[in-house]
Amino acid sequence: MPDSTHSILPPGAGAHSAWHAQLRLGFAWHDGVSRLVERTHSGPLRVQKPLYPEGDAVCHAIIIHPPGGVVGGDQLAVDATAGEGAHALLTSPGAAKWYRANGHVSGQHIVLRAGSGAAIEWLPQESIFFDQACVRLRHEVELAADASYIGCDIVCLGRSASGEIFNTGSISQQVQIRRGGKLLWWEQGVLAAGGVLMASPLGLAGHTVCATLIAVGRPLAPAVLAALREIAVPAGALFGATQMKSLVVVRLLCGDSEAARRVMLAAWQLLRPAALGRAAVVPRIWNT
Repeated sequence: MPDSTHSILPPGAGAHSAWHAQLRLGFAWHDGVSRLVERTHSGPLRVQKPLYPEGDAVCHAIIIHPPGGVVGGDQLAVDATAGEGAHALLTSPGAAKWYRANGHVSGQHIVLRAGSGAAIEWLPQESIFFDQACVRLRHEVELAADASYIGCDIVCLGRSASGEIFNTGSISQQVQIRRGGKLLWWEQGVLAAGGVLMASPLGLAGHTVCATLIAVGRPLAPAVLAALREIAVPAGALFGATQMKSLVVVRLLCGDSEAARRVMLAAWQLLRPAALGRAAVVPRIWNT
């Protein structure tokens, strides 16, 4: 059903033939169940049905992009709100593939909100950026003062298994997280393929996979933070975990997407019970 409310696609989308898609989701807590109460879309973005692998309290939604990849000029937008007391977990069925630009910039704009006592988790599988991709990514999170959030992002530059290197193109990223109206996290940057940051120790230090997990919720006990820092990582990888009051950030640089997934999964399994007060139940789609 087309969305009749305001568009969350970037200005200028639709200037040429490409996939322009948006998805709006709303979750509400009712009679002990986190229910998917709004599901509107325009273009090729879908959620087929709500899933409850860990009981009624948490609604899992698998976001599907039927084309299977994003080409130059495609624009994707997701707007999801967890209402008061609700808990939503959003994921994807497989890796996102960002193909060559063909002279056009692709984009993705994610807006996530959580009301009082609510929690929202953004846990897509990895994103693979092919050589010559040109992409702009925006990620915005708005939380009530007592709401919680976990988000994970795994970026793979080129296709190492196929010998492809990310030599041409660029990735622009912007992330902001607010809680109770206060800015907790602001990060932005542009990674130019073949540029200085690809090799610099202040950038990727020659690694092709960068993974980030951010959790906002209850402050961690020192033992949990210590356990995070003891997660086993691949040889030669760079890894760290930092707590800033109610926000925790975990980062990994390595050269293997499968290893990055394992490390981020281990971090999530430690962080979710501590920050959100709920055991980590792995979405079934990750095992298929």
